[in-house]
Amino acid sequence: MNNLVKISDLFSIGYGNSLELISLEKCKSDDTDAVPFVSRTEKNNGISAFVYEMPNIETNSANTLSVAVSGSVLSTFYQPIRYYTGFHVFVLIPKKDFSPLEMLFYAKCISNNKYKYNYGRQANKTLKDILIPEKMPEDLFMYLKKYLYETEISIDRCPMNNAKMNFYTIDWKTFKYEDIFEIRKGKRLIKEDFEEGVTPFIGAIDANNGYRDFIGQKPIHQGNTITVNYNGSVGEAFYQPQPFWASDDVNVLYPKFKFNKYVAMFLLPIIRKEKFKFNYGRKWEMDKMKKSLIKLPVNHSSEFIL
Repeated sequence: MNNLVKISDLFSIGYGNSLELISLEKCKSDDTDAVPFVSRTEKNNGISAFVYEMPNIETNSANTLSVAVSGSVLSTFYQPIRYYTGFHVFVLIPKKDFSPLEMLFYAKCISNNKYKYNYGRQANKTLKDILIPEKMPEDLFMYLKKYLYETEISIDRCPMNNAKMNFYTIDWKTFKYEDIFEIRKGKRLIKEDFEEGVTPFIGAIDANNGYRDFIGQKPIHQGNTITVNYNGSVGEAFYQPQPFWASDDVNVLYPKFKFNKYVAMFLLPIIRKEKFKFNYGRKWEMDKMKKSLIKLPVNHSSEFIL
């Protein structure tokens, strides 16, 4: 079992530079003295600009994590090269010799705690106590290592804010949901009818992996599937590793291809990107979901590869 430890057990926590971008001289990313300026944004690996290196301002070390503790709270990124930071961006320096893959893993683990800091809460005082896995699971490490090797994706360079990430040997193609998933509905069950038990009850919520409660009724859906809210927190998606009961506000995606938890972790952010289409009370009903489009990486034969 992978033990949970505090961030401060694995990383030393620094305050960064707390610089104002307006006081620095911007430049192009390919200039000789260009240094990434990492702010509280949740995009572009946290990089909002490139600036010229200042002789009197020390850069933050390469191979560290940048963490926004206000603004886009807990937006965490692996920084493979030296960089500057803006206000309220902390720097996590590993206490062990972690590989880039392990650093990316911990960046994701930390970011997954964002939900705890809604409604303007900051993480400057509590960051050190957030719990993360003590080690990266070996099977995950080997899977990602193999994937990166086969697709020739480099994680040794920092993504430039004026360039798109490039999957060198693959392309992306649009598919209908119904072509790659069998979509099934959840079933209505009111709280008064809950029996005491251990079956996960998945509701249309945006936290806790969709778990609203545990019930005594038998599961109605298989594990190793994805739940997507079509009502409530519409578009929120979670991977369900074990059999469960889904409410009638939830659709369940049964993949028509070889599937596991690592593939799910790749797909979930893509599915969640559709949330914006369902603001103002719109629902992602089954018929609409079946015809919805999703972009996936494909090989040279235009077959998706997951």
